[in-house]
Amino acid sequence: MSYKELKFPEKSVFLVTGGAGFIGSNLCEAILEMGYQVRCLDNMSTGKQENVDLFLENPDYTFIKGDITSLDTCLEACKGVDYVLNQAAWGSVPRSIEMPLFYEEVNIRGTLNMMEAARQNGIKKFVYASSSSVYGDHPVLPKREGQEGNLLSPYALTKRVDEEYGKLYYKLYGLDTYGLRYFNVFGKRQDPNGAYAAVIPKFLKMLMNDEAPTINGDGKQSRDFTFIENVVEANLKACLASHEAGGQAFNIAYGGREYLIDLYDTMCKKLGKEIAPVFGPDRAGDIKHSNADITKARELLNYDPQYNFDKGLDMAIEWYKENL
Repeated sequence: MSYKELKFPEKSVFLVTGGAGFIGSNLCEAILEMGYQVRCLDNMSTGKQENVDLFLENPDYTFIKGDITSLDTCLEACKGVDYVLNQAAWGSVPRSIEMPLFYEEVNIRGTLNMMEAARQNGIKKFVYASSSSVYGDHPVLPKREGQEGNLLSPYALTKRVDEEYGKLYYKLYGLDTYGLRYFNVFGKRQDPNGAYAAVIPKFLKMLMNDEAPTINGDGKQSRDFTFIENVVEANLKACLASHEAGGQAFNIAYGGREYLIDLYDTMCKKLGKEIAPVFGPDRAGDIKHSNADITKARELLNYDPQYNFDKGLDMAIEWYKENL
């Protein structure tokens, strides 16, 4: 069942934090297309103005420039809201190693502020972005909830702490929280620029410009690349999940496994390019292999991802061809 067929009460209001970002703007778009109201909260530190401008003429869309590190801002933004989709955070494992205090402030305190604001405003469902990085160095594949290893970065730690707060807010206050452990999300509007850009948009842009991308390590690391539409589905289905499923974290992926060197070769073929990559050193804090067991999300959230890696990559390439 496509998420577009999901039904919420008429005039439902969704607050999307980080709504000017990649995942957040895709959520805003989907909810507006379904006919519901969206409130976007973003401080524009990594969000893009064009991702706000897309929707400003829609009467069901409201933009609030504000920061989740301000509890007052969070409290105000949650007034009259039914569902919170908390995507606001700073990403990137390497950057978190350089800026641990900043990540603590935004990703932990900011998320806690949002949970508290949701609690005080009687929000129905609080869905928040976690990450596959919480699995750390646990070697077993596929990754299953409850089998986590030692954390490898401040970023991963912030997401683990968010999950623990999610559990507490569910147990202590009855707030229905759902942590979504995203696995390497990709798709339209993902930023290809900057030192910390995700691998798919970065590689696509460089190949389209006839430049040779750098692959960190030997290219034999693997990832469960997850198309953005699957992530949108997971967020919306979590808003309709049972109270019994609250307080938990769920793997959100397709359940596939792609080696980086194979990803690169596939991109070259799809773009008709013959460019040899450059190999660089491994990145600190990176997990070597990533592949998700999505059974728990299927059973408790009714999650049923419709887009495999190949289909998603074709759609992403089409978007970048038109927008880069």
